[in-house]
Amino acid sequence: MSTQENKPLVGIVMGSSSDWEVMQHAVNMLKDFGVPFEAQVVSAHRMPDEMFAYAESARARGLRAIIAGAGGAAHLPGMIAAKTIVPVLGVPVPSRYLSGKDSLLSIVQMPKGIPVATFAIGEAGAANAALAAVAMLACTDDALAAQLEQFRARQTAAAKASVLPV
Repeated sequence: MSTQENKPLVGIVMGSSSDWEVMQHAVNMLKDFGVPFEAQVVSAHRMPDEMFAYAESARARGLRAIIAGAGGAAHLPGMIAAKTIVPVLGVPVPSRYLSGKDSLLSIVQMPKGIPVATFAIGEAGAANAALAAVAMLACTDDALAAQLEQFRARQTAAAKASVLPV
């Protein structure tokens, strides 16, 4: 599903709708920067044919990055990366039993030759994956680069304005 009128530049996929609680943070960050994206469930285990079709068509459809969130065995980011040359940004989604450590290890341990950039477990990872996608796009988009620089300046100003309750 395309979420903006412009042709999507970033794909956001997740293994199930339960991953939305985490992955919405990537969506919100891309919205804040006005980056066109698409978001959908593409399960590596329950929808392998659709997952392969999504990955194989990503570059031709104009995607410049794919943010893939998954929990548990977390095969989605790696399997997407195996089927496309579009950069894949993996987000480990916290799991019920191992708190996302299983997902983190599954995503980060890709074999040499099939890279997946792996981010922190959970909401911070999803937001940072979106920021990394913005930074990648900003390399060839001066307006987006200026937005990213302003975003960082606001973060710096907020940190400098912090007052400790001493």
